[in-house]
Amino acid sequence: MKATALTLILLLGAFSGFRIPTPFPVPEGWPEPVQDVFDSERTELRIELGRMLFYDPLLSRDTTISCESCHSPFSSFTHTDHALSHGISDQSGTRNAPVLINLAWQKQFMWDGIADNLIQQNQFPIHNPIEMDMELDLILERLQAQPRYRKAFLLAWQDSLINEKNLLHSLSHFQFSLISANSRYDRVKRGEEQFTPKENRGYRLFLLHCNSCHSEPLFSNGGFATNGLPVDTTLMDMGLKTISGRSEDSLLFKIPTLRNIEYSYPYMHDGRFSSLSAVLNHYSEAVQQQVNSPGNLRSPLKLRPEEKVELMAFLLCLSDKEFVFNPKHSFPRKTLFD
Repeated sequence: MKATALTLILLLGAFSGFRIPTPFPVPEGWPEPVQDVFDSERTELRIELGRMLFYDPLLSRDTTISCESCHSPFSSFTHTDHALSHGISDQSGTRNAPVLINLAWQKQFMWDGIADNLIQQNQFPIHNPIEMDMELDLILERLQAQPRYRKAFLLAWQDSLINEKNLLHSLSHFQFSLISANSRYDRVKRGEEQFTPKENRGYRLFLLHCNSCHSEPLFSNGGFATNGLPVDTTLMDMGLKTISGRSEDSLLFKIPTLRNIEYSYPYMHDGRFSSLSAVLNHYSEAVQQQVNSPGNLRSPLKLRPEEKVELMAFLLCLSDKEFVFNPKHSFPRKTLFD
């Protein structure tokens, strides 16, 4: 990444202080969002414009990579074909792409928490030389040359002269609209359905072993923790320590949500596990203790085979098929601007 681009991202004061009320209803039993990014006017149009941009490879240097390349709607907005994200010229990244759901409830973004709002976060893959390798000024030139984008920005922002602020805010509008809250778990909590006996036993196991890090209802406490994995000696990813420089932050990674985990393989920050069974085997049998390991991971969980089956049954209750296959989130073959 170019030094000037990194400096812009980390010192982004002009666009980071946008705290305005969100227009979407907070799901029952959920806390209030910690990120407020919607404007009170033309929200639907701005979300639609963000969706157009999200799927457009014009945002990459060689026009081959879009945001969707690493964040497919059918995998809860991550990717399943590579352990690590891929960028232009088929370059391999250094981490697995996280899911993009329920982002309004996240205080920090990316595995190492380097960004505390989406305006910052969206610029990292754009500028990263092994992802999109692009400068915002060039993106603006490309978009300005497109009549459909001039029309879309005019309708959404009342300004046909496309600028950086409206570009980044549009992307954020779309991503913050990706709210997943209608899984079987949610329907049980709302009293509409009931867990099977196996799912209920799995739920109790989850509360005993997993809930401290993957806290309900978001299924992440938003913090950082070690996952008991040995260091990948090729990637040598130290997690939060990469940003903070503090030894006590070594191998701490942002705790991901477990919502839609059925669809969001491969798992862990480096995508080393391709199945949920492999993840459960790791936590049950192969956890490596670290100095800063959370209390429940100081040693393997020692789950019995039938307990793994029960826990898996509960985790599958976190799948929100209505969200994953919602056409409003997919590639915009026809838009509100057509």
